[in-house]
Amino acid sequence: MTASQTTVDPTEVKRFAAHAAGWWDPSGSFAPLHRLNPARLHFIRRQFDSHFGRDSRSLTPYRGLTLCDVGCGGGLIAEPMARLGFRVTAIDADETALAVAHAHAAAGGITIDYRGETAESLVAAGERFDAVLALEIVEHIADLQAFLDACGALLKPGGAFIGATLNRTPQAYALAVVGAEYVLGWLPRGTHDWRRFVRPSEFVLGLRRAGLTTRRMTGLRYRPVRSDWVCTDDLAINYMLMATKP
Repeated sequence: MTASQTTVDPTEVKRFAAHAAGWWDPSGSFAPLHRLNPARLHFIRRQFDSHFGRDSRSLTPYRGLTLCDVGCGGGLIAEPMARLGFRVTAIDADETALAVAHAHAAAGGITIDYRGETAESLVAAGERFDAVLALEIVEHIADLQAFLDACGALLKPGGAFIGATLNRTPQAYALAVVGAEYVLGWLPRGTHDWRRFVRPSEFVLGLRRAGLTTRRMTGLRYRPVRSDWVCTDDLAINYMLMATKP
C-alpha cells in the first residue's frame, strides 16, 4: 500500500468516537468488552506463553518483547499487556479514544506509546514488533486483506499475531446485532454490520496471503447466569485465532 492509502473507515471511527468517554466504564457502552476481557486475556496469555517460551507464573513474562495493539480503543487490552512486561505501542484512528486511553494509563502509572496511527503507516515507517493484536477490529475496517497484509508486515520473523472477531453466521446476527443492540441494549444500535463479520475460513486465508500461518483457534461463549465469557470449541459467534510468521 502507498502512504496515502488507508484501511480506516471514517464512518466507523466516528461511530466509536461518539462513545469514547465511556471506554473504562464497566457498565457503559463498552460493557460487553469488559465482560469479554478475561476470556480474551486467558487465550492471549496461553498462546504467548507457549510461543515465546515464557513462564506463566511470572508477573512480567513478556519483558524484553514488543507488542503493537492495532485498534486499541481506550486501552482495555493495551494496559494488561504493558503490565505483563511488553513494551506496548497502541494505535487507533480515534483520537478521542486515545486521549481517554492515555489519561487512564497515566493515572495508573503505566507506560504505553499511544499513537493516532494506522497499521499501514507503521509499516511505511519500518516499525516491527514481536507480537501484534487486532481484537474486535477487522469487522470495522475498510479493506480486510490490506489490513491483514499490514499486520503481517508489522511482525518480526518468528512473531505472533492474535485476532478476534465475529463469525458471519445467523447465530452471530441474532446475538451480536439483534440481541446485543436491539433487545438487551448492551451496545449502541448500529455498532455492527453483519455483512462485515468475517468467517474463520476467510480470516485464515487472509492471514495466509499475508504470510502468516494460523496455529490455534477458539470460540467464545457467553454464559448468561454468570454474565461472563469462556473459551469453547464452538466458533459460531465470537472467535479468536493465533498465527505466526516464519
